[in-house]
Amino acid sequence: MTEPEIFRRAVGTLKSVRHRPEIELTEVRPPQRLAPWAYALTAEVTGPSDELSTGRLVLLHDPDGDEAWGGVLRVVAYVRVELDHELASDPLLPEVGWSWLTEALEQSAARFTALGGTVTQTSSARFGDIAGPARTDDLELRASWTALDGELAEHGTAFYELMATAVGLPPVGVTMFGQRS
Repeated sequence: MTEPEIFRRAVGTLKSVRHRPEIELTEVRPPQRLAPWAYALTAEVTGPSDELSTGRLVLLHDPDGDEAWGGVLRVVAYVRVELDHELASDPLLPEVGWSWLTEALEQSAARFTALGGTVTQTSSARFGDIAGPARTDDLELRASWTALDGELAEHGTAFYELMATAVGLPPVGVTMFGQRS
């Protein structure tokens, strides 16, 4: 079956988005049962304090539309970031994490509807002979929204900005004290 033009255009615009050099992208096999057409990539970025953010961006396309989506193109984003314990103990962290996404979408001028998702905080403590740090704190953001057209460059830009914000990278063009080029 030939890919629909709107899906080809959407994937093409996602691939054309310039991202920060700190973000490493890899195309991966997309989920197979969520929509007739899908595209996926993973992203990884390390921030200034060696905190790691990993993510996945998935584009779903159903030419017949989906009532729950309210359209034919659905963007799904997943981001996980390691946090320092002090930040992880902030009771407003879920709201802050969600604002990273909504602000990125707004600043990129992405056209969308039906935005929804979750923000989850996790803390893990290791005991006994298990390798790794004694304690880790993470934030996971899972979200999806319906793109209003096949031009998804702004959506990709928003995802990359979310990834950068999650690990505390400064805005493009700003150098933090202690950084060298």
